[in-house]
Amino acid sequence: MTMNRPENYQYPLNDAWNTAEIIKVTTFYQKIELANETSLPTAELLAAYRDFKTVVPAKSEEKQVSRSFEAASGLSIYRTMQAAQTTNKQRFQYRG
Repeated sequence: MTMNRPENYQYPLNDAWNTAEIIKVTTFYQKIELANETSLPTAELLAAYRDFKTVVPAKSEEKQVSRSFEAASGLSIYRTMQAAQTTNKQRFQYRG
């Protein structure tokens, strides 16, 4: 999946988000990228997701943001997080 990922793409961001919220969301996007490219501590990814959910609490908005991110990057937030939430390993790498 990562092989088809574009080199440069823009993160989907909402104009209504303030600077702190944009930082939380972009940090989460970066953790999703890391989980798909290499690996990272599972707790780090789950913490970034919790922060992301403070900015995007509604499931419908999360789905919309996730679809936009997947369209831009080729990476699935949903599938990555589903796997991360069910693993019992200290480090996580999504192999989709």
